[in-house]
Amino acid sequence: MSAISANKAYNKLDYLRLMLLSREGDRREGILLRQSKGWFQVSGMGHEALGAFSHLLRPDDYVFPYYRDRAIMLARGMSNYEMALAYFAKKDSSSGGRQMPGHYSGRALNVFSVPTPTGASLLPACGTAWAMKLDGKDSVCLATLGDAASRQGEFYEAIAFAVQEKLPVLFVVEDNKYGISTPTEKFLPFNLGIINEDAIVKVDARHPDNVYKAGQAAVEKARKGDGPTILWCDLDRLASHTSSDDHRVYRTLEDIEEMTKRDPIRLLAEELLKAGQLTEQEWTEMQENVAKEVDNDYLKAEKEEDPAAEDTMLHLWGDPTVAEKPPIQPADKMTMVSSINQTFRKALENDPKVIFFGEDIEDPKGGVFGITKGLSEAFPNQVFNSPLAEATILGVAVGVACYGWRPVFELQFIDFISPGWNQVVTNLSSLRWRSNGDWKCPMVIYAPYGAYLPGGSLWHSMANESYLAHSPSIRVAIPSTPEDAAGLFWSAIQGDDVTFILIPKHIFRKNVAVTNVDPVPLGKAKIVQEGSDVTLVTFGNTIEIAVEAAEKMAGEASVEIIDVRSIVPMDYETITKSLEKTGRLVVLHEDNQTCGIGQAIIAEMTRIPERWNLFLAPPQLVARPDVNIGYNPIYEYAALPDLDQVLQAIRTTMA
Repeated sequence: MSAISANKAYNKLDYLRLMLLSREGDRREGILLRQSKGWFQVSGMGHEALGAFSHLLRPDDYVFPYYRDRAIMLARGMSNYEMALAYFAKKDSSSGGRQMPGHYSGRALNVFSVPTPTGASLLPACGTAWAMKLDGKDSVCLATLGDAASRQGEFYEAIAFAVQEKLPVLFVVEDNKYGISTPTEKFLPFNLGIINEDAIVKVDARHPDNVYKAGQAAVEKARKGDGPTILWCDLDRLASHTSSDDHRVYRTLEDIEEMTKRDPIRLLAEELLKAGQLTEQEWTEMQENVAKEVDNDYLKAEKEEDPAAEDTMLHLWGDPTVAEKPPIQPADKMTMVSSINQTFRKALENDPKVIFFGEDIEDPKGGVFGITKGLSEAFPNQVFNSPLAEATILGVAVGVACYGWRPVFELQFIDFISPGWNQVVTNLSSLRWRSNGDWKCPMVIYAPYGAYLPGGSLWHSMANESYLAHSPSIRVAIPSTPEDAAGLFWSAIQGDDVTFILIPKHIFRKNVAVTNVDPVPLGKAKIVQEGSDVTLVTFGNTIEIAVEAAEKMAGEASVEIIDVRSIVPMDYETITKSLEKTGRLVVLHEDNQTCGIGQAIIAEMTRIPERWNLFLAPPQLVARPDVNIGYNPIYEYAALPDLDQVLQAIRTTMA
């Protein structure tokens, strides 16, 4: 299949009409906004010539656009009517009314759902491009961004990874000279000499011919396996940043007037008129016909059904899966590290689209804790070392998952997640919901977690599951036994959601007997020890303290211990049933006290009258105070929950 045979061939006259269609859509939305019909508008005026890139793409290529790419979307096959539905935030729009206008999405067109933070889709584009390459395809990814976003760290990470792996990506920097009101000239890495000029293709993007020619060379290069191209596209933003902005405040009228002389529609129309390929009458009729078409689309879309309030919670989660028995066998002695490694090996054997990526996970090291030991030697096409770049790890996971593969990616410590936090809150936690279920990125992210192992200090010994639990659409699990670790991973790898599994360092090398290997569904707690007086809810490293406390209290109180195993979803049913017996509740965890999971559990158990009526005493929380873990063990153990604190909490509920 040739580069342009799958889409309508590029033709100047036809393309003039497409640019006009894009412009009229922007114009119509501006009018509607002034009529108080709508809430917000973002314009692509001046960026219309970039749609010529779409004429070079095949249906199996992917587009990772940003919010000024109206013309690219029209050329890709998205209709003006679909954009009208999005403007009015209608139920049948691509986001179901969940995203602002200009935030395009279309799974059928391989158009990734636009996140507002421009640049946040670049690493996902690299992930999809990497999966394409590993899949043996010659498909390409088109990834666009505004010029101001070229100072985002993820821009540099994306370029580095794309160059490293020779990925088939076209990075299109749409340089309209402004980041809202701030001139970007002095900020751009291209002007600062940070990026080698040999790596950049400069494009006068005010004419679609220039865009098409530069894009053609870049697409051919990518399809041949010769790697990415950075296309620095010089153009003008002919309108204000958005409807919430007025560029006359910071631009002179002379500047605005001069800019309109470089209008890409004006330039192409004048060229075609001069060449005799278009008459004045034809040009007038084209403008009138396009305006009529756009007006009709918006009139029709305005009357369509709005989303229903009761649909707000739809598409937070994927399809449920039935938990299966994990691939380990009972043993006299086993560690969590061993059971996880066995589970990973079986997952790799079962599915060539399961892919591992993380720092130092290849052999001979097999991860800093040996969790992936032996896997890269056995599966060299599925297990890969990553750069020391957490945003790359998480962003690439999004793109790999969107392509249909199953990423199981490692963060060396959960404490190191902060450089990748943008991807967590921008894409992992919102993609399915913001695209109204059209896109999803099921994956497993795992990391060693927690303290009670002296010498870790900050960034090696923190427990911070509440950050993740606070983010919608992310499942969070923390095993405390080898069989639970295997079961949770097995369920998560076959699941349809983003799942973080945190592996407690203090106990993950502890050799214990494994007698029963059963399916472990996410969201199902386990009764570690039955009791009748106090319910002690905990998970992870603090299971040991809970068991010791129950033994110490044997003469005073009968303690029932619940290992929740899964933080999100939380098994409140099991906790409630236990509380029906005991009437008393203690929650124990090593994360911060404020806004931690323990406070959430207590709030949830006391807010519902039927549960509140079960309590015989105020519930108690034992957690780390709001302080970091220090390097000296004195600091570490001073901050962490200990046995005496748990005993005191139990006695308080019994008093």
